[in-house]
Amino acid sequence: MSELCADFGEYLQHARVQQRLSPRTLTIYTDGLERLQRMLADAAVDARALTLAQARRLAALLHREGLAPKSIALLLSVWRSCYRWLGQQGRVPLNPFDGLKAPKAAKPLPKALGVDDAVQLAGHVPDEIADSRLEARNRAMVELLYGAGLRAAELIGLDAQASGAAEGWVDLPSGEVHVLGKGGKRRSTPLGRAAAEALQAWLAVRGQLAAPGEPALFVGARGHRVAGSTLRTMLRARAVSAGMPAHVHPHMLRHSFASHLLQSSGDLRAVQELLGHAHITTTQVYTQLDHQHLARIYDAAHPRAKK
Repeated sequence: MSELCADFGEYLQHARVQQRLSPRTLTIYTDGLERLQRMLADAAVDARALTLAQARRLAALLHREGLAPKSIALLLSVWRSCYRWLGQQGRVPLNPFDGLKAPKAAKPLPKALGVDDAVQLAGHVPDEIADSRLEARNRAMVELLYGAGLRAAELIGLDAQASGAAEGWVDLPSGEVHVLGKGGKRRSTPLGRAAAEALQAWLAVRGQLAAPGEPALFVGARGHRVAGSTLRTMLRARAVSAGMPAHVHPHMLRHSFASHLLQSSGDLRAVQELLGHAHITTTQVYTQLDHQHLARIYDAAHPRAKK
C-alpha cells in the first residue's frame, strides 16, 4: 500500500522516539494505522474530519468482518492513541474513538508453568550441545526470565555494563536487575541466586562471542545483540528437550514468576511492583491462577473433594 498520511506517519515517529515503543509494538501500531487509512479511503472520509458516528461505523465494520473482540480492542486502542496525539497537536477538534469499546470477550488466564516444570526448564541441559558458550547464555536467559519476571524485550535490551545509554543492566554486586519497561518506566527487581550463578557462568565466556564494542549482555553466534526470534526458538527447543508438553514462550516464564511468587507470598502489591504493572488490576489476574493452584491441592488431598 502507499505510505501513511503525514499525520499518521508523524504520530508513529512520536511513538518511536518519545514513547519508546518496542519494534514489535511499533509494527502493530503501523499495521493498525494502515488499516484505518484504507478504511477511511474506502469510505471517502478525511482523517482530520472523522466524526463520532463515522468512527462507530468503522468499529462496527470491524465486527462484521469477523475480527475477534481482542483484535478489535487492539485496533481501537491504536486509533484512540493516535487521535489523542493529533488532538494535542491541534490537528483534530475531538477524538472520535474516545468511549468506543470492542465487544466483550472471555479473558483466558495467562498460561504458567508449574514450579517443578519451571525449575526443570531452567536447569535442563540439552542432550546435544553444539556450543557450550551458547548453552551458558541460554541458561542465563531462562534464569533471568523466570527469576526476575522480565519481559522478552527487557531481557534482550540488557547491556553488559551500566551507562547513560543503556536501557537496562544487571548489578551483580547488589543483586539487582535494572530495566526499562513499558512506557519508558524504569524498575529494579532482585536477582536470585540461581540467576546470578548462571549469569556469572555466561559472563565468563561472553567475551569469546561478543563482537568488539558490542554493548549487549546477551549476544548471538555472530556477536551482536540476540534477536527475539532466537530467544523464542531457543525456549521452544529447550522445552521439547526437557519433555515439556506445553508450548513454552518467554512471557510464560514471566507469568510463572508472578504466579509462583504470589502463591508463596500472597503479596499482590509487591508482585505488581516487581512486574512493573501500572495498575493493580493487571496483576489481579494472578490471584485467579493462585486460586486454581489451591483448588488442585484441595481436589488431590481433601477426603471429601471427590465423590
